[in-house]
Amino acid sequence: MAFDYKKEYKEFYQPKNKPALVDVPAMNFIAVRGQGDPNQEDGEYKQAIGLLYGIAFTIKMSKKGDHRIEGYFDYVVPPLEGFWWQDGVEGVDYSRKEDFQWISVIRLPDFVTKADFDWAVEEATRKKKTDFSKVEFMTLEEGLCVQCMHVGPYDNEPATVALMHAYMEEQGYVLDINDRRRHHEIYLSDARRVAPEKLKTVIRHPVRKAQG
Repeated sequence: MAFDYKKEYKEFYQPKNKPALVDVPAMNFIAVRGQGDPNQEDGEYKQAIGLLYGIAFTIKMSKKGDHRIEGYFDYVVPPLEGFWWQDGVEGVDYSRKEDFQWISVIRLPDFVTKADFDWAVEEATRKKKTDFSKVEFMTLEEGLCVQCMHVGPYDNEPATVALMHAYMEEQGYVLDINDRRRHHEIYLSDARRVAPEKLKTVIRHPVRKAQG
């Protein structure tokens, strides 16, 4: 049975649809940075997704080739995630999608080292005849956050975010979004196959204890 991060780490991938605090440890990711409307056909965002999965599956399928990754075990590729922001905006303004800055990521298993990642980039470039130079190895420790399961269209996320922020304030915390800690989404549904009203997205915002 392949190891499934969504099932083994439910506190990070399967929160309830009520806000709660979570302390997120350091994790390694495949990452691609970009900007612009994620819905644009053949846009930068959709190209980034292709790059991420190209590397993710090169690493997963390494078991069938000559490159042996120490500590490898079979696993389900973790879900697509994204960190989002807009210059000069606190939080996210969904009416200005063209102004989005983003880092799209897929979590790496802990056994994948930077050297293994570099091998995967070279291997994918050679086999797929594609430029993977935008892909990077990223380590991030989010720390204390408030998160909630959002069910429904992405454009309806502000209602869930409002619940999260009300809960955060009730618990004595304030929003701590900055250049290192971002609005974070984890996509548990394939938007190409799931009706908008049934989409499941984990929304996570960094927080810190309020002063005084």
